[in-house]
Amino acid sequence: MSARGVTNMDNQSIQYCFPNNNLSCSRSIRPEVEYIIVYSFIAVTSVFTVFLNLLVIISITHFKQLHTPTNVLILSLAVADLIAGLILLPVQGMQLIEPCWYFGEIFCSIFLLILYVVVTASLGNLIIISVDRYIAVNDPLQYPMKVTNSRVVVSIVVNWVFSFIYNFYLLYEYILCPERNHTCIGECIIYVKLENIIIDAFVCLVAPCWVIVSLYVKICFVAKQQARQMNSITDKKIKSEKKAARTLGIVVLVYLLCWMPYYLTSLSVGHNENDTLIINVMYWIVCMNSCMNPLIYAMFYRWFRLSAKYILTLKILEPSSAYTNLFPEEK
Repeated sequence: MSARGVTNMDNQSIQYCFPNNNLSCSRSIRPEVEYIIVYSFIAVTSVFTVFLNLLVIISITHFKQLHTPTNVLILSLAVADLIAGLILLPVQGMQLIEPCWYFGEIFCSIFLLILYVVVTASLGNLIIISVDRYIAVNDPLQYPMKVTNSRVVVSIVVNWVFSFIYNFYLLYEYILCPERNHTCIGECIIYVKLENIIIDAFVCLVAPCWVIVSLYVKICFVAKQQARQMNSITDKKIKSEKKAARTLGIVVLVYLLCWMPYYLTSLSVGHNENDTLIINVMYWIVCMNSCMNPLIYAMFYRWFRLSAKYILTLKILEPSSAYTNLFPEEK
């Protein structure tokens, strides 16, 4: 990630990030239309992301029918996506158009830590969701006893704590001494050691991909076996679990597609001006994933569409609205 100034772009005047400071980085002046387009896109995307994830969070916390282990995991994922919409998308979006960092060294360090913790925690949530779906499809009768809300909450807490500790370890030199990586005032650049990048690629890409893909291959295999053995009693339950597994599988696939370009890029590019722009674009793609998850829920989960309707029409303010039946076909 970088906010370094540009000093050699054609047909663009050069100014300084902080004109009254001799140590300021330089910055290029872009056409006004570029700023309008980019900032409008950032604003719309961020507001849309926050709005959709708030719908998910309010739905799961308000309606009693949605207080299930799987939905608690989706809630944790939505919280991470909400943080991305509130903080990561606006700031990272600015990095695409602004060559200067105006928020100070302290927030530069904090922002990078938040970015890495949130995206790592999201990945951890997806791994836990994959395990949850595997148990639900592979052993549906024992699922309620093996997977409880309390156990899921513990796994979520462990996931977030691990994400913080792990990313603090990767970034601690930068967090404690950010000025070492700054050549001028107005930069927010991170240089991660190559060995740490390789470790991170294994921990956050190779290993999760192997676990998630393996689990979903097993889920598909078990689902096919169950399809041959279905009877009228278990038909609806198995179909429901298969649909949930398929939907969350799409969430996982979209997430991995957003992550893979970032790691491939970070392992292959350097730190010149063009490479910095590419890295910023890859970060933006990772953050944009936070907007996609609620859209996937809206397309595949009827309960989300119904709950969103109740929220937007303010029917959740009515007495006993928390006990509304969001699965009318089950009456």
